[in-house]
Amino acid sequence: MKHLFNVALKNYSTYRIGGTATDVYLPESIDEIVEIIRLHRAQGRSFWIHGGGANTLFPDGDMSLPIVSTSAMNRSHRTGNLLFAEAGKVMDAWVLDCLRGGLGGVECLSGIPGTLGGALFMNAGAYGQEISDHLESVTVLNADNHVVELAKTDCGFGYRSAAALRETVILAGTWRLPVGDPESLLNRRKDILAQRKEKQPLEFPSAGSVFKRPEGAYASQLIDLAGLKGARIGGAQVSEKHAGFIVNVGGATCQDVLDLIELCRRTVRERFGYELELEQCLCPSCTDKS
Repeated sequence: MKHLFNVALKNYSTYRIGGTATDVYLPESIDEIVEIIRLHRAQGRSFWIHGGGANTLFPDGDMSLPIVSTSAMNRSHRTGNLLFAEAGKVMDAWVLDCLRGGLGGVECLSGIPGTLGGALFMNAGAYGQEISDHLESVTVLNADNHVVELAKTDCGFGYRSAAALRETVILAGTWRLPVGDPESLLNRRKDILAQRKEKQPLEFPSAGSVFKRPEGAYASQLIDLAGLKGARIGGAQVSEKHAGFIVNVGGATCQDVLDLIELCRRTVRERFGYELELEQCLCPSCTDKS
């Protein structure tokens, strides 16, 4: 297991924002991450589980909260159409492997950044598919420090949520995917990637959709109607291409993003009565200003 000190957080976030982390642990197996989490819990120390940083905002200053990164936990294997993958497996690489191997049900997830652990934690999805659709079970370290396997029905999956996984550390997942024609699946992937490129501001650092979809509306549409598309605070901007994204157009700070989030929330609340709920994860050091 690697243990890094004084790490630049901007290199661990797709926002490319963040100060310095005092401690970053990089376990390379399930056994190693279980060991480090149990040790921290026994010592009464808090920690932050980190995947690909595709949905995370880090603070601007020094961060003493230890980070446990799953990025080196990327083992996977296949038996027929049953697939097992560790939490640190890059999601899009896993999707591509599945499609090339003639397994579908995940083609619409093409291009979603981050890791499988993070995707399961928030039940990531796009274009009518979710990471939980063909899930069999999730292997977790629970609050009692036991490694257990939770059936899909026990995970509490909902729209961009997995209630029962909130108090656990996600270690791996197992999926049973439908068999399909590789050529057709890869063509569908190509279409999905083209749509993402056309509609999303992939040319700038971001952490994806900022807000969950409110019932009966779309966050991006509400923000646009409120006149906030293109609104900018410091180096953070509501994307001119897709108002559901906040992008780093150059030198954005955590506080810039937080202030822009609050501007969107307040304006949409005052104009339309909707309370926008964050889809992105704010590291604990950020939450006092959220």
